[in-house]
Amino acid sequence: MNLEEGSKIPSFNLADSNGNKIKLNEIKTDYIVVYFYPKDDTPGCTNQAKDFSKLKTKFLKKNTEILGISPDSIEKHQKFIKKYNLKIKLLSDEDKKVSIKYGVWKEKNLYGKKYMGIERTTFLVSKEKKILKIWRKVRVNGHAESVLNEIINI
Repeated sequence: MNLEEGSKIPSFNLADSNGNKIKLNEIKTDYIVVYFYPKDDTPGCTNQAKDFSKLKTKFLKKNTEILGISPDSIEKHQKFIKKYNLKIKLLSDEDKKVSIKYGVWKEKNLYGKKYMGIERTTFLVSKEKKILKIWRKVRVNGHAESVLNEIINI
């Protein structure tokens, strides 16, 4: 599925690091940041999670929920959160169904080797569950600030 800005975002029901089911349609904040990342405890993914965590209070002032999604298990998320004292919710998409539905499970190429993986992507979603903005092939440095600035400027 190829999602576009202005379209309704598909719902999901995924477990967070405590095993609680998070249902997108039940989140009532003004905005939701849904970001997909490849793997816990790797340099880029760690920096991205730390950046969103550092800015969490600013996102909360704008009534915004932050959800990070990767194929990692609940247990890996627990260790990742504890190791870096992360303040955001990380959801487990082990079967990759949500990643596929959102169009972020793609063929990648690393030094000529092709493999399937998550294309780092962020969706900014409204209270009505409409996609306001999509960042594809995200570069981590400064990304969390860019997302926050987008919300501030709405």
